[in-house]
Amino acid sequence: MELEKMDRSESIENLAKAFVKFQAEVTNPANTADNPFFKSRYAPLNEVLNLVRPILTKYGLAVIQNPSTQGESVTVTTIIIHESGEWIKLDPLTLKADKNTAQGGGSAITYARREALSAALGISSEDDDDGNSASGN
Repeated sequence: MELEKMDRSESIENLAKAFVKFQAEVTNPANTADNPFFKSRYAPLNEVLNLVRPILTKYGLAVIQNPSTQGESVTVTTIIIHESGEWIKLDPLTLKADKNTAQGGGSAITYARREALSAALGISSEDDDDGNSASGN
């Protein structure tokens, strides 16, 4: 997506400067939870948030995530804001819930929030296996 076409405030100069400082300081969260289905490890959403919030705040940044549902799908829209009022809205992430229950929807929202947040902030919240699990390797 071209920056000119990205959904954002008119200027992102202050946000960009703060985000560069944020990324220079942030590290990947610890993968403290197991995913037995894929035999991998990941950082739960609370671990990701506990790691990034203090650094975001240090540079005048914050994240807003808005979950919504439609049928069996959940969508999370992530917005990064700066104390100057500048903002960038990222493309929504939509996933289908495994189960059409409150717990299934909640799990899908949590998963989508973690993945969208990690992508938006340029961090990795899962072990990177180069797609081997998805391809059956």
